[in-house]
Amino acid sequence: MSLFDMPLDELRVYRPERDEPEDFEAFWDSTIRESRAAHWAARFEPAHPELRSLETFDVTFAGFEGQPVKGWLLLPRRRAGRLPVVVEYIGYGGGRGLPSFWLTWAAAGYANFIMDTRGQGSAWVPGDTADHDEVGSEPQVAGFLTRGIMEPRRYFYRRVFTDAVMAISAAREHPAVDPERVVLAGGSQGGGIALAATALDGTAVASCIDVPFLCHFRRASEITDDAPYSEIRSYLSVHRSRSEQVFRTLSYVDGVNHAARARTPALFSVGLMDTVCPPSTVFAAYNHYAGSKEITVWPWNGHDAATVQQVHERIDYLARLGIVPADVD
Repeated sequence: MSLFDMPLDELRVYRPERDEPEDFEAFWDSTIRESRAAHWAARFEPAHPELRSLETFDVTFAGFEGQPVKGWLLLPRRRAGRLPVVVEYIGYGGGRGLPSFWLTWAAAGYANFIMDTRGQGSAWVPGDTADHDEVGSEPQVAGFLTRGIMEPRRYFYRRVFTDAVMAISAAREHPAVDPERVVLAGGSQGGGIALAATALDGTAVASCIDVPFLCHFRRASEITDDAPYSEIRSYLSVHRSRSEQVFRTLSYVDGVNHAARARTPALFSVGLMDTVCPPSTVFAAYNHYAGSKEITVWPWNGHDAATVQQVHERIDYLARLGIVPADVD
């Protein structure tokens, strides 16, 4: 795919008006408060001893309304003191898989807490968390973007974003983790979740938000034919009278609205040939982001912009902020 969106000089100043419901803050405040009231202690069970240089834990923690959510915690076996932890969120359709999929942060000396995405994990990496809000909602193939979309309180991403906030609390419960040095990270759907969690929790010391999905929904639905945004267009092509309600629900999860409330230092990335998460949707969130921020632009990449070199960009960014593990003798 060649360049198809705005020129880079226009993207850098693209700051569309936000479409935000009046009760946005009350909606999320009550949602998070209700789930914090249902909290129970996270369980960390040792797992996968074959990864000899790591300590690996199978995690179960209290997510939305206290519902159990799975995850992994990976720790470098050799460490000096408590570690900064990277809480990581997963791309669309993927689940937590096996710990061997998530070795980068632990190899760099960080604790790494990976949150399984409820209901997902049947696309490219398997998952283990059902979407408990509905009967028979074990991990499924794509279609999550319109699940419960006619009612904001029933919408799928209300539960996922709440899980993401609760995962931050769960990561802090392990004694090897420094609770004052929590970093949030993710790409694509994971980037959108990280962006929302950054704003909703407000306690992270840094965020790495790569090619974020779930931003500037109306424009995304209008300019790309690629999934997952095409799910919205497909839904509305059948449910033709529901456009107003659909975009009202989406406004509660739109990363542009969350970005305006985020104060954590953040590193974004974008691919200028990305037809999955179009550049203008990424820059819409980035330009509204209220905290200190940087963005890495990959002119010749599509949705793969968050891979390879960008992995090292994240590690370098944390080093520049001084968020590094203590050296091991």
